[in-house]
Amino acid sequence: MKIAVVGAGAIGAYLGACLARGGTETYLLARGPHLEAMRSEGVKVIEDTETWSARLPCTDDPRDIGPVDTVILGLKAYSYASAGELLRPLMVADTAVVAAQNGIPWWYFHRHGGPYDGRRIESVDAKGAVSATIPPERAIGCVVFPAAVLVAPGVVHHIEGRRFAIGEPGGEISERCRRLSEAMTAGGLKCPIDERLREQIWVKLMGNAAFNPLSALTGATMAEICRFPPTRELAAQMMQETIDVASSLGCRVPVSIERRLAGAERVGDHRTSMLQDLQAGKRLELEVLLGAVLELAELTGVEVRRLRAIHAAVTLLANTRSHALQEPLS
Repeated sequence: MKIAVVGAGAIGAYLGACLARGGTETYLLARGPHLEAMRSEGVKVIEDTETWSARLPCTDDPRDIGPVDTVILGLKAYSYASAGELLRPLMVADTAVVAAQNGIPWWYFHRHGGPYDGRRIESVDAKGAVSATIPPERAIGCVVFPAAVLVAPGVVHHIEGRRFAIGEPGGEISERCRRLSEAMTAGGLKCPIDERLREQIWVKLMGNAAFNPLSALTGATMAEICRFPPTRELAAQMMQETIDVASSLGCRVPVSIERRLAGAERVGDHRTSMLQDLQAGKRLELEVLLGAVLELAELTGVEVRRLRAIHAAVTLLANTRSHALQEPLS
């Protein structure tokens, strides 16, 4: 099996290193100092129990890789629509695309069944731009549970978790999912094939929709949000609204709010991806984490007052910060 990881940041580099260590032909597509470090020294992974390295081909040109069986996207979701030039050299007719993303994916209603089957979610697939670049029939769903950060170019600190849940949008156990699961498992990861993957999307999202924006607004870590009673309660209320939206779409969330809060607190003083992006001056992934939930709430008539208010506040933060960065120094 031949796999290309496009956008090999912290999670992508960690995943690629695990796949390569398990014997899968794996390529990393990256850029800048991170790419140069991985080219010269390989990917270094720091974990609680060990530090290890993996050497694998790294490039910034997908033409160096050529067609693959599976593309794993480590890009931010807002980059998908413009990723055509990166993806075209990698894809043939049966190439699968696995989006290792947070939030609601562009393919969510593909083969969903029911009244919303095939519906486009404008927040994450504006005017069908993502679907035009990555047709939903190529998609294998993926929910990423590990946490990792880049501590230096080519160096990944793996904080916790090894589970990457995958599944077909239609719920079948396909051969392409089996092959990917076997490759991931050989690399020391957990990769269950879930026939109801949308449930896992909402499990992850109920935390992300609360902790990511709250951390961006406050600068607090997940543990700090959980240990401060008012923000813990606010996070719980936001989680409940997220669950209400999932339920309105016929999706049961199989994890309680208290269990989700306890799990987040156990992660400790970890900065969410949104807080990391804010502090690094990067664009925030607002639409897949919150905008899409608001769009789905409006579609199904669910009241989400807290999510809507927090989305407004974080959007204003992102806008004012962007304007400040663009102003010339006096």
